[in-house]
Amino acid sequence: MDTVAATQIDFEKGGGVIPVVTQDYLSGKLLMVAYMNREAFEETVASGHACYFSRSRNRLWRKGEESGNFQSVREIRIDCDADTILLRVEQHGDGAACHEGYESCFFRVLDGGGWRVTDERKVDPAKYGSNYGHHNKPAT
Repeated sequence: MDTVAATQIDFEKGGGVIPVVTQDYLSGKLLMVAYMNREAFEETVASGHACYFSRSRNRLWRKGEESGNFQSVREIRIDCDADTILLRVEQHGDGAACHEGYESCFFRVLDGGGWRVTDERKVDPAKYGSNYGHHNKPAT
């Protein structure tokens, strides 16, 4: 699929991927930041469901493929430099966009020099199995 919209996005500036800011369509709450390559963008447009590019796994990541917490895309916007996407979505499943079980990946606030959790966890991510979410990186 070669959409005209995809040709107008500057994927090359970021080495083939662009940042995607994902926002709840109704509340406006920031849910997550991820990345898309051209293939992920085109799949998102064609399917109406958020598809990202996982840099750690080096493959397409269809949001909700493991957890059922998929995102229906309600609107796609591009920034003035044509190198960042805003996805406005309807979050489904357990309502957790974050792999740690929170509605938003931004569930901590800096408080007195440390990070404090401010949001309530929607679901225990262990529900989805031991391989769910980001894989731990070896200690260096």
